Amino acid sequence: MILDTLTLLSGAISNTTGALVGQAVAGTNTSVLGTNTMDLGSLNLGGNQLDNNSGAGIDIAFNVLTAPSAGTSVQFQLIQADDAALTTNVEGLASTGAFAIANLPIGTLVPLHCGRVVPYAPRRYIGVRYVLVGSIASMTVMAFMTSNISDLRTIYKGNFAIL
Repeated sequence: MILDTLTLLSGAISNTTGALVGQAVAGTNTSVLGTNTMDLGSLNLGGNQLDNNSGAGIDIAFNVLTAPSAGTSVQFQLIQADDAALTTNVEGLASTGAFAIANLPIGTLVPLHCGRVVPYAPRRYIGVRYVLVGSIASMTVMAFMTSNISDLRTIYKGNFAIL
């Protein structure tokens, strides 16, 4: 898997050290938008890259860098909107179920797949959103697009999987 700042939807990559820096995801019974959005281009140019009538679906990998210390659950979502701030005409494209806080230790990789066919017309911007239940504190997450997330049920002897 190759990380690129253009495919990073939440968090950052340090320019000086190359270290992964997760986005703080905290709050009480609220939703938190990812730090970055992806501009898919003007819809006036004959469609955009998220025209889900052809091609492969989208995979998003959410990587927990700091485990939450409190709260109930977190739901991970891929969304689209008409503006880069992800506030105008927001629509959910794909969502995980609610992950209990106990199931989100450091290093957890939460996969999210958005198939080729979605129930909405494409919008210009996509991003991620975290839906928090309870009072979530100290959690940091990176989210990035990838071409294929390997089968996470396949864990090898060293407790790793090849992504």
